[in-house]
Amino acid sequence: MNSSYLSSRPFRWSAVFSLAAVLMLPLLLQAADDATITYRRVFKGSNPEFIEIKVSEAGTASYDIRQLNEDADPQPFQLGDTIRARIFELAGELHNFAGVDLDVHRRIADLGQKTLRYEKGGEVHEARYNYTLNRSAQQLALIFEGFFQQQRDLTLLEQRLKYDRLGVNDALHQFEDDLGQRTLPEPERLLPVLDRIGADSRVVEVARQLARALAERIRATGPADNTASQPANHP
Repeated sequence: MNSSYLSSRPFRWSAVFSLAAVLMLPLLLQAADDATITYRRVFKGSNPEFIEIKVSEAGTASYDIRQLNEDADPQPFQLGDTIRARIFELAGELHNFAGVDLDVHRRIADLGQKTLRYEKGGEVHEARYNYTLNRSAQQLALIFEGFFQQQRDLTLLEQRLKYDRLGVNDALHQFEDDLGQRTLPEPERLLPVLDRIGADSRVVEVARQLARALAERIRATGPADNTASQPANHP
């Protein structure tokens, strides 16, 4: 084999890698500049004690739901463009939490310390409160707490279907109650597990019927009517 070809190979690969790095640099810089909004609720003695949900302007999201003595374990989850845009719209109404005082500063019961945080590059703003009367902050909290409920229902249904099929019916009723509150941001995310339950002959028939009814209800309502963006008296 021609020795000049062998000696030229390292140079050629180096050129390829250099070109790839140049092409990817704008994408990496753009990702670093994407804004992220975080909602955190810490409430000692409750279950769970710690909720943290992060949503990126680029479309990624994660949740970390646990007790305070447990290790952090953020997990990715999906959310749609409409609800993500609504989150950033509400944050914009609050000036991305820059210099915003949300707490009512009154002697009321401890409802858990809530934190809203905005990050973009080196820009960081944060607002904390126990209870707020600010309408935009209430709606943001409603959306994030809805994500918590939604993920809790999804996890419970998947676990029961896998490990405790007799308990599926109770989990479905829990989801039905949450769905009736109209605070779940995207209940259509649970359609795959509902469809699996409805088609699983190992699950009792009453649970299969309920799963099919709930799935039909979600499909009939449509995503546009299930966004948790309505005003609410939420802490």
